[in-house]
Amino acid sequence: MNLAEFREKKVYSEGERVALYFKERVMTNFELQKNSRKLTSALKGLGVKRGDRIIIQTPNCPEVLETFSACWRMGAVVVPINYLMNDEEIAYIYQDSGAKIVISSNAFLPKVKTVQAKAPEMKTVILVDKNVPEGTFAYGKLIESVEEDHSFADMREDELAALIYTAGTTGNSKGVMHTHYSLYANAKMQFESMPFPEGMIYVSVLPLCHSFGIATINNGMFRSATTVLLDSFDLELILSSIAKYKANILVAVPTMYVYLLLYPEPKKHDVSSMKYWICGAAPLALETWKKFREVYGGEICEGWGLTEAGANNATNPIHGLKKVGSIGIPMKGTEMKIMDDEGKFLPGGQQGEIVIRGPQVMKGYWNKPEETAQVLRNGWLHTGDVGYEDEDGYFWITDRKKDLIIKGGENISPRTVEEVLFAHPKISEAAVVGMRDDVYGENIKAFIVLKPDQAATAEEIIEYCKKNLTSFLTPKEVVFMQALPKNIMGKVLKKELRKMA
Repeated sequence: MNLAEFREKKVYSEGERVALYFKERVMTNFELQKNSRKLTSALKGLGVKRGDRIIIQTPNCPEVLETFSACWRMGAVVVPINYLMNDEEIAYIYQDSGAKIVISSNAFLPKVKTVQAKAPEMKTVILVDKNVPEGTFAYGKLIESVEEDHSFADMREDELAALIYTAGTTGNSKGVMHTHYSLYANAKMQFESMPFPEGMIYVSVLPLCHSFGIATINNGMFRSATTVLLDSFDLELILSSIAKYKANILVAVPTMYVYLLLYPEPKKHDVSSMKYWICGAAPLALETWKKFREVYGGEICEGWGLTEAGANNATNPIHGLKKVGSIGIPMKGTEMKIMDDEGKFLPGGQQGEIVIRGPQVMKGYWNKPEETAQVLRNGWLHTGDVGYEDEDGYFWITDRKKDLIIKGGENISPRTVEEVLFAHPKISEAAVVGMRDDVYGENIKAFIVLKPDQAATAEEIIEYCKKNLTSFLTPKEVVFMQALPKNIMGKVLKKELRKMA
């Protein structure tokens, strides 16, 4: 099967319509398909062949979507990377992926040039800007001068479609290998598990270099919807776009919802058209869910997934029972279990590692057979998330395995402490990690971001915790920060906090 062919059939079945808004651009579904066919022809002219890898290193824009389609059409592999990574990380991906072409923009050209010196195999640079320097290709001019290529590579289901690099907790990042079929299966699962009405208008702010953003956009293979594509997380832009386009769906991460609660004028823009507020990628605090409903009048629908399994693997039903704080039920076609350290499945209510199985699971890590064997065992993907299944089949994550704090031999879930901290009226963000302790081995250290114009002392926060937690779960130290370290998706980087513990 070929993802691009499947998508094109869907486009022609629905007829020409507006499919995308991006800044001042309005694009139809036919226009996007035409551009992707032209890009296919241009890439072939530059020597790209089936199986070649192409780096995409630029913020969200229509050209990213067209590149995905063009690569899949001809059997090439997309490698979307976080354009904010440092030079060493990007150089590693250039080298590891074996890519020879990068599609970027003038804004990131200095970084591309710097990294090229460390990865000389990266020969060809295509920039999405109109005016580009000598030695690079302008995307627009490149596709203007060629004929459309209407062909599709006849892809096997297990052939690669994408290499999506995860942020490494230790060492270099890993290239998650997704096939045409695994990405198709995940999009189909989303379509069947979250039956949104046809004709919805999405505000898409998730970066398309991340699996969550890719999974959300891939929904277009099954749904007729219009996307309002944003290239940055800007509160004013998000809310004004909802009002301008009468948007119905926002897919975001917990940090984005926290910041929306900090927006000083929540009633400034009319968001009454919104029907679905979707959240994933990290745990959502109960207090955030409650406050958001009070301020914006909408109920956030929380889900969960891993890059290694297409990013969307479980969700609370959009219609039906929502259990706030849970990740919901497995998406249709996904098997999910709780397993102990000996590989035995655990009954409901007992905590262990969440493992999943299904056609959306990755083929493995690129060039990393040992790491692949560690997480793919006996057909199950070991997620590293600790949790349990309740009596209704809803799953709850209590923590990441690597984030557990072992104090005096007892496992402590940071989330237990974080939920209490989020309920404090002065606290905007909180994260808890383990710190070295001569008595207990590890103890609890809390990193706090206060709401604007608020002041507090460490002693005040510790006393608050003592009233709401046992002394054993009370942080030993509290550190105030202007902002918590986060990745491009807004996920808190606890590995950076552990360095400060």
